[in-house]
Amino acid sequence: MTQSNRPFRFAAIGLDHRHIYGQSAHMERVGGEFVGWWTHGHPNTLDGFDKRFPNTPRISERRMLLEDGSIDLILIAAVPSQRAALAIEAMEHGKDVMVDKPGCTTLEQLEAIKACVLRTGRIWSIDFSERFEVACVTRAAELVQQGAIGQVIQTVGLGPHRLNRPTRPDWFFNKSQYGGILCDIASHQIDQFLFFTKSTDAQITMATAANYANPDQPGLQDYGELSLKSDSAHGYIRVDWYTPDALPTWGDGRLTILGTQGYIELRKYVDIARSELTDHLYLVNGRTHEYIHCPDAGYPYFQQLANDIIDRTSNAMPQAHCFKVMELALKAQAKADNCNL
Repeated sequence: MTQSNRPFRFAAIGLDHRHIYGQSAHMERVGGEFVGWWTHGHPNTLDGFDKRFPNTPRISERRMLLEDGSIDLILIAAVPSQRAALAIEAMEHGKDVMVDKPGCTTLEQLEAIKACVLRTGRIWSIDFSERFEVACVTRAAELVQQGAIGQVIQTVGLGPHRLNRPTRPDWFFNKSQYGGILCDIASHQIDQFLFFTKSTDAQITMATAANYANPDQPGLQDYGELSLKSDSAHGYIRVDWYTPDALPTWGDGRLTILGTQGYIELRKYVDIARSELTDHLYLVNGRTHEYIHCPDAGYPYFQQLANDIIDRTSNAMPQAHCFKVMELALKAQAKADNCNL
């Protein structure tokens, strides 16, 4: 239940990415009633979704969900290029929105979303799952807030992913539909840079993207990197689709947070050859150097978003932050694409 002690109702529109599983499950866990879902056709995610949410009905027309005045929140994990239009449609119907990353694939879409938020007063939130669904990131945020490493002046974010090529839908290999590797995956790490450095803006100083391992799929970018800086901090990001089959999970995602009085390293999903558990945190400062296993640190974003929906607050993620993450991701993608011309 939310702080206002009122239940809220939500629905899902577009199930094209597996992130819809986490979006839906977390909102149920914080007291939301999952009343229905709609999607095009039979995406690869559908059978798994049915197994996870067998009691939530499929609705034949999305307008039935949009026009239901009792629904507070719409979750969206459609094909990335379609997310902006669906989010705007939902907000125009008085719904708040939580969308999978990337929230949009062009700067024009982002400007349309900004205008819609201003016009409607609705919430447009992106579930950056590599922060919001990773418990060791929650613990790192607490330590940084407590001053454990001083002022944060740099982050290094690594986001390797397993390609799982045979299971990927056609849109996954079409850049105009998924937006490019920096727009897509690297939005996670940009979010973490802005959050941990307390930056409200930044400049993309370097960006590149390439296809090295999949020449028969020229629309796929399988490698990307970028650097950025704000008025007080610096960041480096590398993302790829090269996770080897022997790794026991989909990617060895890591984040190093450098402060003026210490540093934190997160090994989010695995600690290679040591532990297949998740949520490993290493802390080094002037008082200690220690390992902290923190799978129980929690995922506060979802409860905070539920409260924001009911109380019309902005505690889960400031709207300006959400906009800025996508702006920087899109600018990095454009810079990389222009360098490749």
